[in-house]
Amino acid sequence: MLEKQRIKLQEYSSDFIYRLKDLHINFDKYKYYPRDERYKSAIYDSSKKKIFSTLDSDDIKFNKIIYLTNDKIHYITQPESYYLGAKYIVIEIPEDKSWLDRLDNTLAFVNAVVFLFMLFIGYFLLNIVLKPMKQSMYVLDRFIKDTTHELNTPVSTIVTNIEMIKSYDLDDKLKNKINRIDIGAKTISNIYEDLTYLTLNNKIISKNEDINFSLLVEQRVDFFSTLAQAKKIDFILNIEDNVHINMDKKKLSKIIDNLLSNAIKYNKIKGMIKVTLKQGCLKIEDSGKGMSQEQLKKLFIRYKRFDNSVGGFGIGLSIVSLIAKEYKLKVDFTSKLNEGTKVKVKW
Repeated sequence: MLEKQRIKLQEYSSDFIYRLKDLHINFDKYKYYPRDERYKSAIYDSSKKKIFSTLDSDDIKFNKIIYLTNDKIHYITQPESYYLGAKYIVIEIPEDKSWLDRLDNTLAFVNAVVFLFMLFIGYFLLNIVLKPMKQSMYVLDRFIKDTTHELNTPVSTIVTNIEMIKSYDLDDKLKNKINRIDIGAKTISNIYEDLTYLTLNNKIISKNEDINFSLLVEQRVDFFSTLAQAKKIDFILNIEDNVHINMDKKKLSKIIDNLLSNAIKYNKIKGMIKVTLKQGCLKIEDSGKGMSQEQLKKLFIRYKRFDNSVGGFGIGLSIVSLIAKEYKLKVDFTSKLNEGTKVKVKW
């Protein structure tokens, strides 16, 4: 900008020197300091003392030829003769801000182009780097979906046939064997339901209906009773009659199943599970291992497990959280180490 202004300032200084020379020769006639509306000026002697000035700024940098200060451009030159005793001539013009606006616009445009270019390159390189990972994840996802699909029929067949067996006709030894098969089949069935929900979550269309919550809780407790009996855990039920809720039945069952499953898995031998249901609230308490406050903060993180000695993938409570958000249910956990855990589901 200063270099472009230099040419104009040289012209102004030449014009001023000519007029100063004329004044020097005809001083007795004019006695009037040269002025011009296009610029302001000043003259200094050889000791850099001001002789006369119309400048807005008196802070002159004699070691420079052209410079910018306080939005003013100053140009310093020396005439060939000491007209009126002037060794230095200073020309001052206001800075034209339009160059800065043009520069801002140019930089903004260049930055935008560079950013878009780098974004494109970054996206392209990222796809190349992540391609093996995407392929591995796709293969793993396909494997899980195919495996869960293949598990459905045999597991359902085992559970259904076990339920049809009349246990009172069996001796104790055979009854225990059947119970163990029942426990294993129901454990696989619950894992299958969780995996199916996760893999098909975005494709599941909720079919909301009026559900007898009281009856459903009793049914799910009965389903898990075999698993509870294996650890000699007692259920204490306090279920109000005719509690109804409008939800998708499968999703509501998943909430109950995962909460009951955790209460059994993390419970102690000969422990208890208290299930309380009343209008607007389902409460499940257990006498299990409990959790620390730090563990409670990470409760709904998928694949997070706090005890590797029990089964599962750490996806149950993540599913509970997803369903609760969909239906605006409030899920609160309170727990103490070695005392147990209490969970409330409110609606």
